[in-house]
Amino acid sequence: MEMITHNLVGISIQILCFKYFTFPFNIILTILFAFASHFIVDAFAKITYHTPERLEGDKFWLIWHVIILILSFGSWIFFFIPFWLGMLFANGVDIWDWWIFRPIVKKRIKNEKEKTDKKEYFFHVGVDYLRKILFFWLPNWNYKRYAIIPELVVICGLLIFIITHLYF
Repeated sequence: MEMITHNLVGISIQILCFKYFTFPFNIILTILFAFASHFIVDAFAKITYHTPERLEGDKFWLIWHVIILILSFGSWIFFFIPFWLGMLFANGVDIWDWWIFRPIVKKRIKNEKEKTDKKEYFFHVGVDYLRKILFFWLPNWNYKRYAIIPELVVICGLLIFIITHLYF
């Protein structure tokens, strides 16, 4: 799923961990649960509009991703203090796979076979495994425009949860 979804899940986990556990368990469990949440959240990405490649010529794709980008970075700015820990670890898998490890592999390894062999070290292999074992029954809506609805429902639900637990 998108960064905004991972951010909001991480925030929700941190709220719950800090509400129900004392120091240092609140921090430790926030880190563990937020990191693990990435695998579960991404396993559901098949039911969202989440194309594996860029569709830059598609205005719908472009507008949707501009909205998601604004929401994602807006949530980092708005919720950074005090929820940076939950957001950071909820995005940890993407940070490692997409921003650290894949660029290193791409830069250092010129041989395509070696690049393919290195994929086993990506955390997203675990997401694929989890999806195959537990969520095989989900339809693949990655290219369906109406599949923004499930993600919007999750985003709205998480925002309602966060707002009600912060202000009420």
